[in-house]
Amino acid sequence: MEYRNLGRTGLKVSELCMGTMQFGWTADEDTSLQILTKSYEAGINFFDTADVYSRWAEGNPGGVAESILGKWLRTQKIPRDQVVLATKVRARVGEGPNDEGLSRTHIFNAVEGSLQRMGTDYIDLYQAHSVDASTPIDETLTAFDDLIRQGKVRTIGCSNYPAWRLMRALWTSDKLGLARYDSLQPHYNLVNRAEYERELAEVCATYGLGVIPYSPLAGGFLTGKYRKGDSPDSARLGGVRRYFNDRNGSLLEKMEKLGREKGNFSISQVALGWLLTNPYITSPIIGPRNLEQLEDNLGAVGLRLTQEEVEMLNTASAWRDG
Repeated sequence: MEYRNLGRTGLKVSELCMGTMQFGWTADEDTSLQILTKSYEAGINFFDTADVYSRWAEGNPGGVAESILGKWLRTQKIPRDQVVLATKVRARVGEGPNDEGLSRTHIFNAVEGSLQRMGTDYIDLYQAHSVDASTPIDETLTAFDDLIRQGKVRTIGCSNYPAWRLMRALWTSDKLGLARYDSLQPHYNLVNRAEYERELAEVCATYGLGVIPYSPLAGGFLTGKYRKGDSPDSARLGGVRRYFNDRNGSLLEKMEKLGREKGNFSISQVALGWLLTNPYITSPIIGPRNLEQLEDNLGAVGLRLTQEEVEMLNTASAWRDG
């Protein structure tokens, strides 16, 4: 397993990050704990969660994924300094008017809940889950800066930020002498490229942000199991239908062929390898819901594509403005 710097920070993180959105949703607690143990044994030291995971699932009040992560750390006696814990704040986690957003009040309340559920004294990477246009960016960044000064947070990042808001945040940090976002968590994969590549990629490269893409397999579409006219029942089927077109069908065929030629790699492993080959990508966030999917994801560790292979996939999945 290769370990990489998280942006400008000194944190060393594994080339794959274990996401936990499926915990308490499509993976029950026992399965989730097994996934965590197997991933750690395989060399993964980077774990991403959020206080809201997965509130949308029936019977899940939110905070469940953080609680499962905390139980795993406690019961397996995982040395705290051997893992990098990342969580997020922004989404609604209660019913009150201050139970969502990026206000100082909500951030200070939310961080205490996350620390308690994970059973830790500090969070390695605390991320703004998405933009809160109703809160001044200097209020948000000052709150994050204070948490770093208090020792409750090591570094901060953001997710789902457009380039102009990310630049505004970086400028505000520089102007006011506050901690700055050192990572970005974008929605990025072979069938969703423009959102990151259009402007965010250059911002991240220029200012040295770590990039930890979520949904690297496009909700399962880039595993090849979802095909137009032939798809299994799944909680994520509705979300991947948008990718059902002839162009993406052809892309899957090219990925399947490339995987065979490189040594019997699966379509999903090729999708992860495409990201891992990009020098500006830190750690794609995988989200297996069972051990079989985890084993497949781990098969991408160390996979690097040639320049010609990358160009072939880029051409097959190229995006255009307009």
